[in-house]
Amino acid sequence: MKVLIAGGCGFIGSNLSLFLKKNNYEVFSIDNLYRNGSILNEKKLKENQIKNLRLDIKNLSKKKISKFDIIIDCCAEPSVEASKTALDRVINTNLIGTYQLLKKCIKDNSHFIFMSTSRVYCINEVKNIIKNNNLNKKIICKKTIDTKFSTAAPRSIYGYTKLASEELIKEFSYLFNVKYIINRLGVVAGPGQMGKEDQGFVSLWMWKHLNKLPLKYIGFGGHGNQMRDILHVNDVNRLVLIQIKRFKKLNNFAIAAGGGVKNLISLKDLTLICQKITGNKIPFSKIKKTSLYDIPYFCTSNTLAYKFYKWKPKLNILDIIQDTFEWQKKNFKILKKYLN
Repeated sequence: MKVLIAGGCGFIGSNLSLFLKKNNYEVFSIDNLYRNGSILNEKKLKENQIKNLRLDIKNLSKKKISKFDIIIDCCAEPSVEASKTALDRVINTNLIGTYQLLKKCIKDNSHFIFMSTSRVYCINEVKNIIKNNNLNKKIICKKTIDTKFSTAAPRSIYGYTKLASEELIKEFSYLFNVKYIINRLGVVAGPGQMGKEDQGFVSLWMWKHLNKLPLKYIGFGGHGNQMRDILHVNDVNRLVLIQIKRFKKLNNFAIAAGGGVKNLISLKDLTLICQKITGNKIPFSKIKKTSLYDIPYFCTSNTLAYKFYKWKPKLNILDIIQDTFEWQKKNFKILKKYLN
């Protein structure tokens, strides 16, 4: 079975490419290597006999490439904050890119798996889960969010493009009978992630501790009490493999997939774990002002993922942080070029 992964040199895309290759799928990648460090992943794919086509996804229809059984859309500008200013890049990559891939699905008669995001949900409704958004105290909450949660505006331009892509997929399914699965992923972390302040914070936290560099608690009073559930990238790989194997019987729906309540952590607690693993304590400053796009809390409900696939995360938050540390330590000299 031939699989095309768009964004195959990104964090999730490269991990998924290598995983599916090990499970005897014929895997190809499309990636223009825009993201910092993606050239390292392209090298890794090449070492494992996975070809990457260096192509901007919005120009896909201009290039003749072979036919595929399944197309997986991991291609995105994932930074919520970037969508305030880099509008053309966000819309061209996230929405127009999906449109181009769907056109290829029609041409190839292939199935489609779309890696969406928890940021399709309404920012104001998510904020309302936690009544005191100053967050001067630790959050005591275990409310989970599933696909029934409100997707009304505002969502961020990034969230809009992903939700618009979801709707476009459904229209293509109705009109052209494209079979699809949509995965609304929460925060994903683990080996291979090049972390930044607004995307990949687990990796960023570990890297700063490993290098004894200062960090900031940004927003919600600057207390570091905001919380997210974290999913190991290997658990994403397992989910997609199950979906591929069961595609003929289970398709044309959206599910949420995340770390869930057991993998819910605050920035403060993440700091304590990174300190313990590295043995390094670093200075923190506070920025009280909160971005319009930021949310104080998010925890994914995996109810549908378990109902359809008997899937739930296997790796806990300590596994995720430890694996990130081991990967960064092993690749320290190479990463210095890209992460400092």
